[in-house]
Amino acid sequence: MRKAAGVASAGWLGFVILHHLLTGRFWLWLIPDMIPPALYLAIPVTLLAAARCRGRAALLAAGSLLLGAAHGGLNPAALTAPDGPPPPGAVRVFSWNTEYWHQDDDPRAFYRFLTDQHADVYVLQEYLNWVGDRPREVDDLAALRRAFPGYHLAAEGELVTLSRHPITAVRRVGPAVALGPRPSWQAAFDLAKILRTDLRIGASTLSVYNVHIPAQYVLNENPLTSRFYTELRGRDERRAAQFGGLLADLAATPSAALVSGDFNSTGAMGELRPLFDRLTSANIANRSIYPTSWYAGVLPLWQLDWTFTRGVTVHTSELPDPRGLSDHRAQSLAISLA
Repeated sequence: MRKAAGVASAGWLGFVILHHLLTGRFWLWLIPDMIPPALYLAIPVTLLAAARCRGRAALLAAGSLLLGAAHGGLNPAALTAPDGPPPPGAVRVFSWNTEYWHQDDDPRAFYRFLTDQHADVYVLQEYLNWVGDRPREVDDLAALRRAFPGYHLAAEGELVTLSRHPITAVRRVGPAVALGPRPSWQAAFDLAKILRTDLRIGASTLSVYNVHIPAQYVLNENPLTSRFYTELRGRDERRAAQFGGLLADLAATPSAALVSGDFNSTGAMGELRPLFDRLTSANIANRSIYPTSWYAGVLPLWQLDWTFTRGVTVHTSELPDPRGLSDHRAQSLAISLA
C-alpha cells in the first residue's frame, strides 16, 4: 500500500509541477486544465492519508499540496467578507450566461428571473439559440426593452448589456475590432466575445466588459484523430486572442472597470493569472469558501464565471441559483465606484 502511495504521490507531484509550467503557455494543457480545482487539494490529502503521513510518499504528497493549494479553488476572503447590506446608492450588477436564452424554457419564467434581480446593470451572455450543433440568431430585443423600460441597451452577437445608467460609448475589443460597420450576426458571434460599454454613473465613468471566452473543450470529436488536436489548438489561439485583446484594452483605459462574464476558465488556469494580478476578483466579497458557478451533471465543482474590478469597491458578491434556467449560476454584485 505504501509503495503504491509513493508511486501515486510522485506522479501527482509531477502533474502539479507540469501544471505550473504549462498552464496558459501550451495549448495541449487545455485538456488537463479542465479538472476540478478541488482535486489539487483532495488528491494530496488522500495520498497523505494513504501514506499515514509518514515516509517519502508523505513528503511528496505534502509537496504537491503546497504547490497546488493556490489552485484548489478555495476562497480565503470568505472568512472576512462583509455580511452587511450594501450602502445606499450602491450599483447592483447581475451577470449571467443564460444558456441559449430561453430556448428550452418558459419565456415568462426567464424574464421573471431577470426582473426579480432588480439590478441596475445586466451583463448577459448566450443571447442565441442552438440548433443542429450551430448557433442561431434570436430576435428578442423588443421583449427585453418591454421588460426593462427606461434601460439603455447594447448588443452584439451573443452579448447583451442593459443599464439603468446612460451608456456613453460602445466599443469593440480584441478580434471584434476587425468587424465592419454592419457585420452579419454569424461574424459578430464568431469574433465579438467581449463587449465594452462605458456607463456614466454620477460624474464618473465605469467601463463594463461583457465577456464570454470560447470554451476549450471539443465536443463530438474523437481524441484519437488529428482533427481533435487541430481544433483544440485553434481554440487555444482564439482564446488567447480574446484574452490579449481584453488586457490591451484595459491597459489603454484609464477609467474604473468591471470585467464580468463566462470565462470558461477556472482559477487554476494560467490564462486568468494576468487578470488576478492586475485587477481585483469580486470573490473578495463572496462568503463562500469554495465558490462554484457551473454544473457538470449535478456536481457544481467549477467556477467558470468571474467578475474582476479596478477602481471599484465590491460590497457583496453572490452566485445565485438560476432556477433551472441555465447550467451556469449567475453573478450578483453590489458595487460603488471608489
